[in-house]
Amino acid sequence: MAKRKKVRLEYPIKSSPSILYNSISSPSGLSTWFADDVDIYNNNFKFKWDGDEQIAELVKKSPNKYIKFKWKDSANDEYFEFEIIQDELTDDVALVVTDFVDEADEVNAIHLWDSQIQELKNSLGA
Repeated sequence: MAKRKKVRLEYPIKSSPSILYNSISSPSGLSTWFADDVDIYNNNFKFKWDGDEQIAELVKKSPNKYIKFKWKDSANDEYFEFEIIQDELTDDVALVVTDFVDEADEVNAIHLWDSQIQELKNSLGA
């Protein structure tokens, strides 16, 4: 099995924390930028892309702060998380993405996140 690496990526987002939180935590918000379609049942989110689907369990959340998921087929200690941070002095908002990627594929994984976050910014008009 390929060696996995934790990556943490920070993206400035021109949005309020509450609007951004809706985009990272609700099926309707996630389907505008992260997946083609998102369904939720119990604490499981079903993400669909081009006929493929993956299920992630909602592990933890704090409104307007963060949401943490675990893919059903991932290693026990792996997760992905969206965290909203706001600078106390400037009120600037950023989204921090934490994910686990194959070391050999790190550059491609980062490019994919860059592309996804650009979709998020476009959906927010940011």
